[in-house]
Amino acid sequence: MAETTCDYAAIAETLKTYLGLQGSPVAFRFTHTKEEIPEGMEEAPETLRHCKMIAMARNEGKVFFAPSEKHLCNGGAWSLGLRPLTESLKTGDFYYKLGKFGSRAACRRTIDRIPHLTPGETYATMYAPLEAAPFAPEIVLIVTTPLAMLKLAQAALHDQGGRLEANFAGIQSVCADATAQTFLSGRPNFSLGCDGSRKFSGIEPQEMVMGIPAELLPAIADAISCVTEAPGSVMRG
Repeated sequence: MAETTCDYAAIAETLKTYLGLQGSPVAFRFTHTKEEIPEGMEEAPETLRHCKMIAMARNEGKVFFAPSEKHLCNGGAWSLGLRPLTESLKTGDFYYKLGKFGSRAACRRTIDRIPHLTPGETYATMYAPLEAAPFAPEIVLIVTTPLAMLKLAQAALHDQGGRLEANFAGIQSVCADATAQTFLSGRPNFSLGCDGSRKFSGIEPQEMVMGIPAELLPAIADAISCVTEAPGSVMRG
């Protein structure tokens, strides 16, 4: 499928209006070389976690890129293809010592199934509010309430029907679940958030996160008004 080019500002406004979003949908893109970064785009001001970078674009309107050295979270940097998996993550020690799993084996089985890009294939990651992105996004991330997520799910199924499958593990929710998983599968994915993203990026207890492939975004935006204004919709009116 060809890369999507459309009026992202109009789509952002539609999503905000019909879903009652707090903040903006976030445009995200991987870059493989420095030359892919738009001229004049600023580098992240400090070392940050991917989930915090999403929050900055969502809530503060920040537009920036982040090479590997500006990514603070090793797990996030690995899942996004910026650098190799650390030994403590590979063996299961990291999350086991944090009390996330009852054994190293349980942790290892989870780590082995976390979606991730090939380490080193990503030069940098780019972030912007969808309405102000100076690049064509590959993924659009939305943080919002379960009710708004319901309408996004219905919009995703509006044209062709079927079922959606959420794939998550309760760790690395924004980086692996909503970004890498969505990019690799080409399908929308929901995640409940994780302790890290809720602590460091301000995802509220009543919020979830969703990643949407940019190719699917126009059809989902077109369907939002239909599913929110349908006679049986709890969001109607």
